[in-house]
Amino acid sequence: MREEILRIIEKNAKISIEDLAKLLGEDPVKVAEEIDAMEKESIICGYHTLINWEKTDKEQVVGMIEVRVTPQKEQGFDKIAESIYQHKEVKAVYLMSGAYDFTVILECASMRDVARFVSEKLSAMDSVLSTATHFVLKKYKDHGTVIVNRKSDERILVTP
Repeated sequence: MREEILRIIEKNAKISIEDLAKLLGEDPVKVAEEIDAMEKESIICGYHTLINWEKTDKEQVVGMIEVRVTPQKEQGFDKIAESIYQHKEVKAVYLMSGAYDFTVILECASMRDVARFVSEKLSAMDSVLSTATHFVLKKYKDHGTVIVNRKSDERILVTP
């Protein structure tokens, strides 16, 4: 039941316990207890709303930064990740395989703010060897949800 709950609420965190229980064919109390248990176990870490910021007046730049580091003895990557994700503009930090160790995703008001973050906060860390910064130009799909307007087919169906 846990995986089924997680699949459903990952797509729709606003679903009511009652509707979720109906979908699962389970008792609402049992479903609520299971969700509470998964929150306590940090399986469910939070609930978020996916917003298409391009449709608002807020100016924002999303930067994706690849970071190469030298892990410190007895601290590994976790301590470095912690020192990166503590900054308010950082939205995600991922340990990666390949040419770079981390991918850092941040949201700032301008490209200058992203550059300032990289030069003053990220590159200033002793363990950081190099960075490569990329900017998101447009989001088409995010967290499994298409966020661009699809063109509707305006042709009229004609049947014989």
